[in-house]
Amino acid sequence: MQKYLNLKGTAVTAFEGNQLVSINGIKTIRSTTAIHVDTLIEYEDGTTTTVKTAANVAFGTVVQLQAAVIAALQTSWTNPVYDVTVTKAIVSVINA
Repeated sequence: MQKYLNLKGTAVTAFEGNQLVSINGIKTIRSTTAIHVDTLIEYEDGTTTTVKTAANVAFGTVVQLQAAVIAALQTSWTNPVYDVTVTKAIVSVINA
């Protein structure tokens, strides 16, 4: 069964305010530094979703997305979408 995070945020030029991101097959959620603006969600099939935010503090967005994935997976199969709002403004979500 597919599950998704619904990333919610303030609408800006590059981000409409809501974006569904699959949580099935996630291998890792990481950022290269504690203050980096890109948080990478890497999947087992080699694809990556990049969540670009304002500068982070202490891997804040990584920690929030990891917690959201855990919470989403603990919900019933009848709830395939889990809403999450990160504390940093989302600039863009890019799937590659």
